Amino acid sequence: MLAQIVLFDGFDPLDVIAPYEVLTAGGMVAGGALTVELVSAEGAREVPSGMGLLSLRAVGVLDPERADLVLVPGAAGRISDDGGEDTVPAILGRSLNTPLPGLLKASVERPELVMSTVCGGSMVLAMAGLIADRRATTHHMGLDALAGAGVHAVEARVVDDGDLVTGAGVTSGLDLALYLLERELGPRIAHEVERLFSHERRGTVWSARGTIPVSEGLPA
Repeated sequence: MLAQIVLFDGFDPLDVIAPYEVLTAGGMVAGGALTVELVSAEGAREVPSGMGLLSLRAVGVLDPERADLVLVPGAAGRISDDGGEDTVPAILGRSLNTPLPGLLKASVERPELVMSTVCGGSMVLAMAGLIADRRATTHHMGLDALAGAGVHAVEARVVDDGDLVTGAGVTSGLDLALYLLERELGPRIAHEVERLFSHERRGTVWSARGTIPVSEGLPA
């Protein structure tokens, strides 16, 4: 199984590094059943994060035909609506002016591939028009914007909508990746990585299964 984590100019480092370490550790304890690559829409290059925090190297191009799992991070920048170039919305918007939307579209359209996001990564998919009418989450400050883009925004730490699995704020990348390990490789692998990292997942993974709570049918 191949997981590709997407880098774009202005990405949030923790959105990338936390899932990268968890998924890589999962592959190790699963005897090589999972490998993880950092990629970009342009191919191998040094990719700067937001706020000048650090750069990471993409080893190749996002390849929807090879990847079994694609993870899109959010951005690191000022949280503001003043339209500045260094704000999170502006950084996410600039990612759409690259080959990334086309590659993500090909990824979403491949039935065998699981798409996942952390924080503002779901906004990238939403702004590209790729997850309309799907259930997803993002950072709590972006839930209204996600809903405004035609997504059924769910206030949960991790949301499983079949071949789309999304995480909320930046630290949810740990929980998202552990859940993906459990879902794809089994609970014993996920538990071993939890034990290795001394981290226990928080909250219930939301999915559209089971009895619908009565409160969902009440007027707001």
